[in-house]
Amino acid sequence: MQALKRVLVLVTFTMSTLAYSSNDPSLSSTQQEINHLLQFVQETPCQYERNGSIHTGQEAVEHITKKYRYFEDDIETAEDFIELSATKSTLSGRHYQVHCPNQASQTSEHWLLAELTKFRSTRSR
Repeated sequence: MQALKRVLVLVTFTMSTLAYSSNDPSLSSTQQEINHLLQFVQETPCQYERNGSIHTGQEAVEHITKKYRYFEDDIETAEDFIELSATKSTLSGRHYQVHCPNQASQTSEHWLLAELTKFRSTRSR
């Protein structure tokens, strides 16, 4: 049953990612940025650590997407998305860590803000 739930979440996210590409000019810039960050997490070779448990990018994006849906009414910027959906555990308050090959571990907040900055700089050229 758990495997079926994961497949359904994956299919739903994949369909929404395809439907809402980060390059779709009809979307707000904030939604394009959020979509890009979700895709970035999903495709990362890095491991996401939440409350001491290690997760793949795909598992991380499933969790972040659930939190995003929960906090959606409070999110006005990509920074809000990062802070509310992808920075720390709502229950324990522990910050998520990202472990990338050949790099020092860092908080998911720092990692995602750096990617957001990079994404914005490529769009403004």
